Amino acid sequence: MNAASAVFSAIPARTYSESKALNRYAWIVLAYNVLVILWGAAVRATGSGAGCGDRWPLCNGTVIQHYPTAATLIEFAHRASSGVALFAVIGLLVWTFRATPRRHLARAAAIAALILTLNEALLGALLVLLGKVAHDQSGSRAVYLALHLTNTLLLLAALALTAHFLSRKLGFMRGSVELQAPAVALIGLTAVLIVGVSGSLAALGDTLFPAASRRAAFLQDFSSNSSWLVRLRWIHPAVSLIAGAFLLWLVYHGARTVMHRRLSITVAVLLLFQYVLGVADVALLAPTSMQMAHLLGADLLWIALVVLAARLFLPAIGCTGGICSRT
Repeated sequence: MNAASAVFSAIPARTYSESKALNRYAWIVLAYNVLVILWGAAVRATGSGAGCGDRWPLCNGTVIQHYPTAATLIEFAHRASSGVALFAVIGLLVWTFRATPRRHLARAAAIAALILTLNEALLGALLVLLGKVAHDQSGSRAVYLALHLTNTLLLLAALALTAHFLSRKLGFMRGSVELQAPAVALIGLTAVLIVGVSGSLAALGDTLFPAASRRAAFLQDFSSNSSWLVRLRWIHPAVSLIAGAFLLWLVYHGARTVMHRRLSITVAVLLLFQYVLGVADVALLAPTSMQMAHLLGADLLWIALVVLAARLFLPAIGCTGGICSRT
């Protein structure tokens, strides 16, 4: 009997009959949340955040909208899809607890996902109730947006880890994994998180202060009369280059072993794709479609990075040299 079989024999049979379906559901919930996030970006980019007025969670104080505007439909669709996401995460948590044994790492990740989902709703509600939507240019809106985006990325990480630990054959129980190079992992992931937050602020600046040409956009970046959101847009590409160095190191480290090579190459391709989208976004003056494509690429890169980091920095104890190729 090999190590994986020994681990399986210690888990109730119900786990096996449900594991594939549960794992598939976890990835579906993650994918659905990515779609909700993209729609939220469309709400911001189209200035539809005030489409439901200053009422939350109801839209304009009602459920059924009479003669709604385009902004109302966009915002109402986002609220409805966010509500579905909440119930989907609750379902994931309940199913995970029913189908996995105690001390399973997916349980902790699912709990974190639910907490972050509730916090996501709270931050979204505050943006609406405090009027930090549509064409509001206050500094506090940028703060709330940064907190919102940070929470969003952490939510995606929690959902990705839930699905990842549910798919592991070894190293899915507390006490069966070892944390390697925690400082490197924390610094690297934090740097990538900062890239995401700075990107959301740059996108907000592009939305609130659109430029008529690339030359005008360049002059905006260095004009003392421009908003601080515009003058700090350069931080996003600068930080992305620094974080890219960490990602390339991680890709190199992961590609050295067969079990991580495919995912490492995926991270490298997504990173290159993000740089291409970033250049195109600037060249095309940040149209809504390009902003959403850039955000989609960022979300996919973040998810792949989190899973790769979990593989490299949270391996099963004694899992080295490709022995645990199925973890």
